Order: sequence, then structure tokens, then C-alpha cells
Amino acid sequence: MLISDTELAALLRQVKTIAVVGAKDKPGQPSDTVGRYLLAAGYTVIPVHPARTNIWGLTTYKSLAEIPGPVDLVDLFRAAEHCPAHAAEVLAMKPLPRCFWMQLGIASPEARAALAHSPIAVVEDRCLMVEHRRLLGGGNG
Repeated sequence: MLISDTELAALLRQVKTIAVVGAKDKPGQPSDTVGRYLLAAGYTVIPVHPARTNIWGLTTYKSLAEIPGPVDLVDLFRAAEHCPAHAAEVLAMKPLPRCFWMQLGIASPEARAALAHSPIAVVEDRCLMVEHRRLLGGGNG
């Protein structure tokens, strides 16, 4: 489903916990820039990476299924071909996240279709940091 700016701004104000899939703390990497921005904006950020154990000084989980608590938004820094599998992971989460966000340059009709009959908002090909700054002025709302 397409999400309007009004709906997106409301969603970003309600979100507290964000899982960053494909997180890396290597300077200059988009996931590092966005992850650090989200932390500075006051969100609880949960890094997800299959081979890392500590990113941004935070416990890092190998998969979404390993995260012990609820997540409001899943932010994907993965190639489009991996997004359908992540959509399936998201559908298995309890409770369901509010949003499945594919970063700038990432779109997946298959993932969108998999989530179409769920209450999860799907955002494709947009940068979470850019949209947050644009809609909320850089603050957490």
C-alpha cells in the first residue's frame, strides 16, 4: 500500500524500536549513517547482521527471529532479492511490526505482495533518515 506523508509522519512519531537489518558500523556505509542518525533521534535501534555481535556498542542479532522483544519498524539494508525472505520473517514476529521499510534503491514486489494482507505498512525505495528529517524536522516528534 502507498503511504501518504501524513500517515508516514504519524507512523514515525509512534515508532519507538527499529530493527536495522544489514546493519554495519563501517563509516561511510549508508546503514552506519542511518543507524547512528536513528540512535541520535532517540529511537531504540536493534542491529541485525548474521556475522556481527556488536554494532554501535549494541547487542546485534543474527536474525529478526532472535530479537527478544517487540519491534515497531524493520529497516532493510539488503538487496531486493533478500526482501521476500525478510517479509516472511516479519510475518512470523509477535507482535507484528508496524512497518517494513526498504531503503533507498530497494524495492520488492514479492515482499510487498507477501505483506499486502497484513496490517504492516510497506515503504520502498526511500531513505528512513531523509524521510524522518523531511517530515519531522530531524527531531523524534
